[in-house]
Amino acid sequence: MKENHSNTRYQDLYFAGGCFWGTEKYFKLIKGVVETEVGYANGNTQNPTYEQVYTDTTGYAECVHVRFDAEATSVRRLAEMYFKAIDPTSVNQQGEDKGTRYRTGVYYAGSDKQDVEPVLKQVFEEQTRIYGKLAVELMPLKNFVRAEDYHQDYLDKNPGGYCHLSPELFEYARSQGIQGL
Repeated sequence: MKENHSNTRYQDLYFAGGCFWGTEKYFKLIKGVVETEVGYANGNTQNPTYEQVYTDTTGYAECVHVRFDAEATSVRRLAEMYFKAIDPTSVNQQGEDKGTRYRTGVYYAGSDKQDVEPVLKQVFEEQTRIYGKLAVELMPLKNFVRAEDYHQDYLDKNPGGYCHLSPELFEYARSQGIQGL
């Protein structure tokens, strides 16, 4: 993460939503998000590289660590926004990106579990009533490895770079209020 916010009003969630470039840009636009960082979550090896994760043999998912201000947004709001950015019924694929590294999931960690887990379960139940069976993991964070620097803020550094999310979706997130990073 870029800064160390030790204030207890800041909480962390981890969102796997397909390619992490677009997922990071999307979350950065949501009011209340104070920091983002892309990386790899819930895998089976130590310190994987992008090249290793890309083989789909490490068990990792491309993921975005989202730190948010709990006084400016909520777990529920972020989870609801997340479901607007993914196809929750697609297994190991978002857009044209295919493979286990592109699976969807929401992961939580540490002392936030007591507050976060019940809210996330409720949102998942609501989404199940809408979509039927979900292909989205909901579980504690086992591990998170920060991705290489060139992946961080990729779409900001490469405005014409590939993204599976639509410009309209970014505009929707922006219209909800920009929180500068």
